[in-house]
Amino acid sequence: MLTECIEGLAIKPNGVYVDGTLGGAGHSKEILEKLSKQGRLVGIDRDEEALIAAKKKLKGFSNIIYVHDNHDKIKEILQQLCIDKVEGILLDLGVSSYQLDERNRGFSYLGENILDMRMDKSQALTAEDVVNQYTEQKLANIIYEYGEERFFRRIAKNICQKRQENPIKTTRQLTEIIEQSIPKSKQKEGHPAKRTFQAIRIEVNNEIKPLYQTIMDSIESLNIGGRVCVITFHSLEDRAVKNAFLEARGRCTCPSDFPYCVCGAKSLGEIITKKPIVPTKQELQKNTRSKSAKLRIFERR
Repeated sequence: MLTECIEGLAIKPNGVYVDGTLGGAGHSKEILEKLSKQGRLVGIDRDEEALIAAKKKLKGFSNIIYVHDNHDKIKEILQQLCIDKVEGILLDLGVSSYQLDERNRGFSYLGENILDMRMDKSQALTAEDVVNQYTEQKLANIIYEYGEERFFRRIAKNICQKRQENPIKTTRQLTEIIEQSIPKSKQKEGHPAKRTFQAIRIEVNNEIKPLYQTIMDSIESLNIGGRVCVITFHSLEDRAVKNAFLEARGRCTCPSDFPYCVCGAKSLGEIITKKPIVPTKQELQKNTRSKSAKLRIFERR
C-alpha cells in the first residue's frame, strides 16, 4: 500500500518526517523524492542489517538521518535529535520482505536455518530460547494469542516432548513438529507453520505490548496538521492502533442527555480512516504478503 501511505501522509516538501520501520526503504524512497532540500526524513530500524541495506538504496539522498533503535522509543529519539515536532510518521509493522528473504535470520519456515527471529541482533532473547525454555502452557498461550492457531495446545505439547530428546535448534526441526501436530485435512490454507512462526516472532520482538503507547507517543510528536500512518498485519496490532486512535480523538463519557460535555474529554485530532484501508486486487496479485495488511491514518488538530 505504498501509494495509499504516501497520499495518507500528505507530504509537505519542507517538513520533517519519520519512517519508524525503515526496512527495505521502499516507503522512505518515495517520501524523500517528495521532500525538498529543506525537508528531512528520520529513518528508524532496530535491524542493523536492514539499515545497511537501506543506506545503499538511499545513497543518493543527503537529507535522511539513520537511527538504529526501536520505534517504540520515538519520543526519546526525536529528543536526542533536537526535533520537537514532525509533520508525519509512518509505521509499517510486521516483518519486512528484506527480513523474510534473508532466510538465515530464522523468520522463514522454509529451508533450514537457526531459530533466531530477532529484529535487533543485540537483544538476548531468541526464538530458540522461546521454543526450548518456555513452559508448555506459556507456549500454548503465545501460539493461541499471537498466532490464532487452532491446534495451539497440540503444537505446544509436541514441542515440549521433542525438546526433551534434544534441543530444537533449526527452523526445519520446528516446522516438522508443527506439521506433525496439525491433521493433513486441516493443512489447506497456507503453510501449516505460518501461524506458529508468526506467534514466536511477535513474542521474541515484543511487537504487541508497547504498540498502544507507541501510537500515542507518535501522535503527540506531530505538529498540528501532521499525520501518522500505521500498517498492521495482525488483528491484535490493528486493535491496539484502533484503540489508540479512539483515545487520541477523545471519548466523551457524559450521558447522552447532557447539553454539553462536562467530563473534560480532550481531543488530539481526528481519525482520517473511519474504516482501515486494505490492499487492492491489483496489489494482492503483485504482493501476496499484503493480504492481511490494514492502513489506518490519524491527523493531529
